[in-house]
Amino acid sequence: MDSSQFKLQILTLSDKLYRLAKSILRNEDDARDAMQELNLKLWEKRDQLDEVENFQGFAIRSMRNLCIDSIRITKDKTEITPDLMYDEPNPHLQIERADMVVRIKNMIDRLPELQRTIIRLRDVEGMEINEIAYITNLTANAVTVNLSRARQKIREQILNENKRVEEKIWKA
Repeated sequence: MDSSQFKLQILTLSDKLYRLAKSILRNEDDARDAMQELNLKLWEKRDQLDEVENFQGFAIRSMRNLCIDSIRITKDKTEITPDLMYDEPNPHLQIERADMVVRIKNMIDRLPELQRTIIRLRDVEGMEINEIAYITNLTANAVTVNLSRARQKIREQILNENKRVEEKIWKA
């Protein structure tokens, strides 16, 4: 792979790789560092990249592994802040939605690592099941099962929270 092909391949994936790194590392600076590190590693192995059938899947899997290694080393647990960019004109609904975003992100963060990764790749990045299967080195069926279980856990947590809130309201 020559430098122009490399630039083309990396540039088309850089946004997706950055968002993945940011969602895993929960820090913009760490995500940028991970991007630079991955770019360097891929550049050093550019001669071997011609043999890779699915470059996008390979790059995403590499980023995921790099981020997980980074977390294991640093144990950085920085929180994600919600984006308040909604078209909703009602400020109360904006606050409720922002609160829900924070609650769901926290619920996702509490999922087991594999389920957390799969739900982010599918529901945040919009990737296909087969791409996720390649990245996580699982079968498509295993990805579907883990995704279903992750969504079910989130759904149950939301219902339990709503039930607790209703009980508090009725007791008051």
